[in-house]
This record gives sequence, C-alpha cells and structure tokens, in this order.
Amino acid sequence: MPEKIILAFAVLLACASAAAQSYPSRPVRLLVPSPPGSSPDIRARQIATKLTESLGQPVIVENRVGGNGIVAAREAARAAPDGYTLILAVINSALIDALKPDPCCRLNEELVPVSRFTMTPLLVAVNPSLDAASVAQLLERARQRPGAITFGSAGPGSISQFVGAWMSQEAGVRLLEVPYKAVNAELPDLLAGRILVAFPVPQVVAANIRSGKLRALAVLGPSRIGLLPDVPTAAEAGIPGIEAIVWNGVFVPRGTPRPVIDVLHRELVRAYNAPEIRKQVTDTGSEVAADTPEEFAAFVRAEQAKWSKVIRDTGIKAE
Repeated sequence: MPEKIILAFAVLLACASAAAQSYPSRPVRLLVPSPPGSSPDIRARQIATKLTESLGQPVIVENRVGGNGIVAAREAARAAPDGYTLILAVINSALIDALKPDPCCRLNEELVPVSRFTMTPLLVAVNPSLDAASVAQLLERARQRPGAITFGSAGPGSISQFVGAWMSQEAGVRLLEVPYKAVNAELPDLLAGRILVAFPVPQVVAANIRSGKLRALAVLGPSRIGLLPDVPTAAEAGIPGIEAIVWNGVFVPRGTPRPVIDVLHRELVRAYNAPEIRKQVTDTGSEVAADTPEEFAAFVRAEQAKWSKVIRDTGIKAE
C-alpha cells in the first residue's frame, strides 16, 4: 500500500510539473471586483499588460461588479483550478470574511494567494470649516459636540465605516456616520462642507489638500508617504492603535497546482517591480508589496483578525 501511495503521489507531481511547463497555452482571465476606471481596475490592467508580455498569452481583465466583491469572488472560486482564472482581490474581501463570511469564496480558503500588489494607507481628511488642525483637536471637538461631527463612509461593510467606528470607540467619542453608495462618493460633500470628515486614499484628495480645500490630519499607516510628506502618521498624530491600509493582490481557485502558482508568482513579482509600474504606484502614495504566497496568506490572516476585533469592539453588524 505505501508503494502505491508513493507512486500516485509521484504521478501527481509529474502531472503538475508538466502542467506548469506548458502553462499558459491559452488566454488567462483576471477578474476585478470594481468598475472600469477604478483604482483596482487600473492596477489590474497594469498587471495584465506585463503578464501578457511575459507569459506569451493574452491576460484579459474582466470587471465583475456587485455584492461588495462577492460576485467576482464567487466566479473566481467556482472556476477550474488551472491558473486560467485569477482575481485581483481587495481589502473588502477580508472585511466581508470578518463581518459575514460567505463559504463560497473566502480568502485563504476557496481562494488561495499568489502575491500581494499594492498597499495604500487611508488619510484622516477634514473640511477646513472644522476648527481642527490635528487629530487631537478633531477628537476634542467631537467630545464637545457628541454626534455633531459627521464622517462619510462607502456604506455598510466598507473600510471607511470600520475606521470611523474604530476611531470613535478608541477615543471614546461619537462621530456620526453618513453612508454613501460607493467609494469616493462622499468627496463632493466633504469639499462642500456638508460632511466634515472622511477617510480617503491619498491620490484622490492630494490636489485638494495642497490647495487648502481639504486638510489632512493623519496617514493611517506605519510611515509617512512621499505624496504628502508633511502629514503625520497615526502614531505621530496620537492614535497609534489605528491602522487602515487598502490593499490588493492576486488569488487563484483552491486546488491550482503549486507549479502553476509558482509561475504566476514569479511573473507577477516581475510585473510589480517593473520601473514604470513601481513609480506610478509610489507616485500615488502607495507601495509595492510583492510578497510570497505564504507571506500573503499570513498577512490576510492578520487582517481578518484585526478587523474581526474591530467588529467585536465597536458592535458593527452585517446588513
């Protein structure tokens, strides 16, 4: 019996190795859970262009919008585990796994990691009509006027909702959430002063911050960013326990042969580190991760644990 098991295992390894040597022999799909023109879509198309060159087969970006990422994740998880269907998952998937996991398509379960692409810290941004030049002053105004300081979110289950609730809980204040239907939909009202606080990614508000139309109080990451070097980190701003980073990375269906994953990892890291892509990423206040599948899996576990604790501490409920 042991000999038969060893033989079967050897056959499987040989088949997997052969699959990797011939991979890819036809076009590859890269699913994106965001609409055309969105930041994840732009990132995906950067990757696809480089992969098409290195793999010798077209890598086609397909936008699958809906369900806060579930539509794309479900399609990816149900695809054949052969390396011909990839998904650029974003932080929303980890938030869903923490808040209301769908057994169809969990990260590190039905979808397995290949490599993380970018990391982008959120900002604490305020309308200048709010008399707050620092996070400490923002929180003091919130204590003086409970529920009167409004923040915009992208709705239930969004990272902006989580950050607003987390900051309120950690500081012992009550910021009033104003939910919107999409990411960045709150920015016109923030600029107009109809809401006072938001948690955007740097690139979408950098010009308004430089012009004085908005004020950035903190970067919710471990270090300052080149795009806005004068903005302090969360720790420097007095909220060291709060870190909120938007990230994305490539996953494949569970069961994809490891040799195929290794091919994809090698070419993805090469694409991520292409000088023009790395420059575009850093110029928008982000950084390239380019980690291994194992490192990415550990990162996802840490993210799920972090946001699960935020959910428990703040009482956020799934809708």
